[in-house]
Amino acid sequence: MQYMLLVYWNEAEHKNAKKEQKAEMFAAYAAYTEVLKKAGAFLAGSGLQDSSTATVVRAPDGKPSVLNGPYIESKEQLGGYYLIEAADLDSAVLWAARCPGAQHDTVEVRPLMVY
Repeated sequence: MQYMLLVYWNEAEHKNAKKEQKAEMFAAYAAYTEVLKKAGAFLAGSGLQDSSTATVVRAPDGKPSVLNGPYIESKEQLGGYYLIEAADLDSAVLWAARCPGAQHDTVEVRPLMVY
């Protein structure tokens, strides 16, 4: 079954991190990605640019309305994702727990819809 691991973090904290801290974080994510790949669990993944670059689209009555920047004010923002293959939710949770984001931030695990 496929699961999305959504990594949420506080953008302000990450922006203010020292260069060495950022390098360690990116190295940890690179190592985690390699472990997922070697296990055959990695399907896709990427970090996201800051929420200030977001464009929000709503189309009430079919008429598009576009807003720039984050739509919701929150303490944590979506910083990246992994799309993985796992046998079940328990396995997906174990992968999420190994994600560097789970150490200091939040990782949400969501199964993909099957059509």
